[in-house]
Amino acid sequence: MERDGQQLSARPALETEGLRYLHVTVGSLLATYGWYIVFSCILLYVVFQKLSTRLRALRQRQLDRAEAAVEPDVVVKRQEALAAARLKMQEELNAQVEKHKEKLRQLEEQKRRQKIEMWDSMQEGKSYKGNARKHPEEDSPGPSTSSVLPKRKPDRKPLRGGGYNPLSGEGGGACSWRPGRRGPSSGG
Repeated sequence: MERDGQQLSARPALETEGLRYLHVTVGSLLATYGWYIVFSCILLYVVFQKLSTRLRALRQRQLDRAEAAVEPDVVVKRQEALAAARLKMQEELNAQVEKHKEKLRQLEEQKRRQKIEMWDSMQEGKSYKGNARKHPEEDSPGPSTSSVLPKRKPDRKPLRGGGYNPLSGEGGGACSWRPGRRGPSSGG
């Protein structure tokens, strides 16, 4: 029985010696490379998080593609709706272009009429400047071309009095400017 007692006491001694050896080696490893291990664990965690989000997005895209491939009716409906929207926008654009062309034709016709009137008045010996300044509302009751001929605003006040002349040297009051001397500076 003594042998059994010695063997039992020998095992704990070996186990404690193994634990001491493990403690020393792990302790020295952590003391030497501890911060590197901590930073590498943090880096691995961040990389794992980034990769997991990308993998989820990739899986979601694959599922969406699979759904789109499975349901061609949805794709056809989307394409038809897109084509209809494009067609509608093109029709609106064509209508705007036609309106613009019509306005240009009217302006050209009006200019041509004015030139003919000026030519006729010159042939008769009359002054043609008076006819050129007629407003288009007097000639035709059609659409207004006020964007072509600007209207004068009535009752405008002048910005300065009628007798003001900046070159005369008057009216400046207390602030009169005189140029400096032309000679060399008299610094010392």
